[in-house]
Amino acid sequence: MATKLIFLFWVFLLLLYKVKPDLDNVGPLLTQLTDGFNAEHNSMSLDDAVIDNNGVLQLTNESVQVDSHAFYKYPVKFKNSSSGKVMSFSTTFAFALINEHGNQGRYHFAFTISPSGALPGPYLGQLKARNDGNISDHVFTVAFTIRHPKFSDIDDNHVVVGLNCSKLSNKSVRVDRSLRRKNSLTLKSGHVIQVWVEYDAGINQLNVSLAQESDRPKSAFLSYNVDLSPIFKESMFIGFFASTDRPPSSSHYVLGWSFNINGDAKNLNLDKLRLKLPKMNGSKKNHPGLGLIVGVSVSSALVVILGIVLVLYNVRKLKKTDVVEAWELDIGPHRFSYEDLKKATKGFGDKELLGFGGFGRVYKGTLPNSNTQVAVKRVSENSKQGLREFASEVGSIGHLRHRNLVQLLGWCRRKCDLLLVYEFMPNVSLDKYLFDEPKAILSWEQRFKIIKGVASGLLYLHEEWEKTVVHRDIKAGNVLLDSEFNGKLSDFGLAKLYERGSNPSTTRVVGTLGYLAPELTRTGLPTTSSDVFAFGALLLEVVCGRRPIDHKAVSEELMLVDWVWEKWSLGAILDVVDSRLGGEFDEVEVDLVLKLGLKCSNHAPESRPTMRHVVRCLETKLALEEEDFMQSYPTTSVSVGDNEDIADVEDVLTPSFSVFSGDDR
Repeated sequence: MATKLIFLFWVFLLLLYKVKPDLDNVGPLLTQLTDGFNAEHNSMSLDDAVIDNNGVLQLTNESVQVDSHAFYKYPVKFKNSSSGKVMSFSTTFAFALINEHGNQGRYHFAFTISPSGALPGPYLGQLKARNDGNISDHVFTVAFTIRHPKFSDIDDNHVVVGLNCSKLSNKSVRVDRSLRRKNSLTLKSGHVIQVWVEYDAGINQLNVSLAQESDRPKSAFLSYNVDLSPIFKESMFIGFFASTDRPPSSSHYVLGWSFNINGDAKNLNLDKLRLKLPKMNGSKKNHPGLGLIVGVSVSSALVVILGIVLVLYNVRKLKKTDVVEAWELDIGPHRFSYEDLKKATKGFGDKELLGFGGFGRVYKGTLPNSNTQVAVKRVSENSKQGLREFASEVGSIGHLRHRNLVQLLGWCRRKCDLLLVYEFMPNVSLDKYLFDEPKAILSWEQRFKIIKGVASGLLYLHEEWEKTVVHRDIKAGNVLLDSEFNGKLSDFGLAKLYERGSNPSTTRVVGTLGYLAPELTRTGLPTTSSDVFAFGALLLEVVCGRRPIDHKAVSEELMLVDWVWEKWSLGAILDVVDSRLGGEFDEVEVDLVLKLGLKCSNHAPESRPTMRHVVRCLETKLALEEEDFMQSYPTTSVSVGDNEDIADVEDVLTPSFSVFSGDDR
């Protein structure tokens, strides 16, 4: 019996050893720093930096020509001992750069990984050596930089990836340019900004994301293909570096921090951390007669405040009024009251939020009188989809009726609040079932039904309604699925109506990267043929389960249409079918859809089929003539996002370094 107990005890210890987390990599960092830094039980090594009573790490103050750093005390094991390759890692932190004298001055702030907790030198990321040797190499930095005279900085609001202490950045990206389709960020604004730095060792890719919210953006604005294994040592120290140059200077704050090896860093509560940020204080000077001045000032201020309160009351009262202008009387769909929609969405609460993008937010709601579930699209005040696009969406969708178009039930406008009410689609959008980690794997039967449904809806827009409607933003994210997984086209905010037989007048290039026909970058004129091109991209991604442009793929598979065309030319077109289908699909149908996708992707608009021809092929499974199909040679097209200048195209498709500015939907 005793022998048995001893045996069980050793088995227990063995199991405990195998399942214990690898805390040797990061020490107690995950639980200590996410809500701020602890001054009493500090796990940071500080040099010219302090931790205040609120748990905020302050790297610099208003002094000039200051270099400071704060490193985590414990070394982090970055390399696998057997392979010598750097492991994946993830970190997120919240920081603020505050200058009480405005936006002047020159200064730097950086997240740093170095061989030791060394003293920083006079330049960004340039660390001094300790007495035990030179560490000028093996240093990694992601810096958030205000223009410095010692560097060839691209502007005063950019992010730098630096390797091996080089005074010149390895990769630099303008923050305002990369994020211009969202609320723009300014590093020196004094606002709290959250950063995500993630390295995927499997594909040697570094991603950096920025936001002023707690939720990480779906797309990184800086992606850099780099192998960090030659740069990193087996164990490294992680921390922050800050420096100031000339007056007026600034204060650098880090409010929270999380780090992890081979996993996602723990989330930060940005709302909670913002409360810890010190308030800016102006200079105080003693002045004779201060009491008299204060008394007169307070009395005057009260009069001014009273006037402001009265004005704000009247403005607020006016804003709550649902104003109806003359042009709105001609719009057909039902007009909801603002209060009804506010009640339906529980005050537009976060729990009812279905999604968001460049246009604003979409909320789930239940109409109070009928208990009907709806989706309420609330267009933001600063959205690029403003009153003109709003009127376009209401005016077009309101009169359209087709089983494969999302039905517009009504609308509402109250001053700057623009709201559209749609039928609710419980299975959300098609892209959630195709890419990344899908909600579920759609069978081929479901995919083929969705394809035919979307084709039918697009044919109705192009030829079967009284006017021609060009959708201009056909993609998986704009195909919604009802309870039976029927596909329905949505988001007509970019739709352009014109009388059949005439040419659209717009020259503004709109749409999504990977779906835009090549001629749009030259002419900017949307047509039914450019819609067909986007539909071709949709056909290929539904079959392949991949995006039109996959930056994680090998170079020969980067552009989906080129890869499919190459496989067809080699007689192996079925090799591109989504492996998650497990080989269970109709080969005739798959072959037809792929060939239609390539034909629709033809670089010459006149060589693309019409949607009527596409629908006929899908309904009858009509095989394409070989001679006809061989004329459809697709070419990789360079496309730009909504309102992006054509000149920006080269920046988007740089081979190893990408700047994304598409929407996050």
